[in-house]
Amino acid sequence: MDTLIKPIITEKMTQLGEKVGHYGFIVEKVANKRQIKKAVEEMYDVNVASVNTIIVGGKLKSRFTKGGVIKGKTKTYKKAIVKLNEGETIDFYSNI
Repeated sequence: MDTLIKPIITEKMTQLGEKVGHYGFIVEKVANKRQIKKAVEEMYDVNVASVNTIIVGGKLKSRFTKGGVIKGKTKTYKKAIVKLNEGETIDFYSNI
């Protein structure tokens, strides 16, 4: 099982990473904090101080088309905010 699905690369998370050392990841719903910590330490070769997790609920969406109203829902996912020890960083842009 791949615990980490993808990093969250938004303007807000990039600023948190530069200022405070917090990085965001979308993770498997069944992953716990210990598994997330181990996966980040192995993948990026850093020391993790703490992990906070959030389950983000899906939103109801609707749109109007010629055929009528189409209703749906976005996916629910789990987000992890990882705090690194002082002086350590993760560079997501090095592989581009």
